[in-house]
Amino acid sequence: MRVIAGSAKGTKLAKVPDGTRPMTDRAREGLFSSLAPDLPGARVLDLYAGTGAVGVEALSRGAAAAVFVDRATGPAKAIAENLRRTKLEDRARVVRAEVLTFLRGEAEPFGAVFLDAPYDLAEELDQVFDLLRGGWLAPDRAWTVMLSRAPKGYTPVTPLEWVAQKRLNYGDTLITLYREV
Repeated sequence: MRVIAGSAKGTKLAKVPDGTRPMTDRAREGLFSSLAPDLPGARVLDLYAGTGAVGVEALSRGAAAAVFVDRATGPAKAIAENLRRTKLEDRARVVRAEVLTFLRGEAEPFGAVFLDAPYDLAEELDQVFDLLRGGWLAPDRAWTVMLSRAPKGYTPVTPLEWVAQKRLNYGDTLITLYREV
């Protein structure tokens, strides 16, 4: 895995921790092609961050800051290493916590939220979507919530004020981009 574009283009990322399913380079490239106009200056939240490849790519492409959340030690170390390799650690924060616990804390507004959760999660994503509505989405700019799932996997209940603006299919990954109506 590598950073595809931006200030850290070509940087090789750290070894993927056991039990982590990173988003492929091809899927990330498609995702960021769709997000390009909205990313510069945005604050991004990478939930279930794994290697942090999605959030690192966002920083490399001009996001102002990123918060990475993952509960396990291996992914947290991989994210820190990837931030070090890309020299982006000064604009990032790594939080080792359960996603639901983190989202029940004090909300901070973000312009983009990335949810590349393990495919076996189901009902937890309904709670994540509900909690994101409580101040986590930037009120002063267009925001995007990205959900990555298996093409025939569970899709959470979408809040009424969100619309699935775009769906991108990359083999075993379906990416849906939600925006406010």
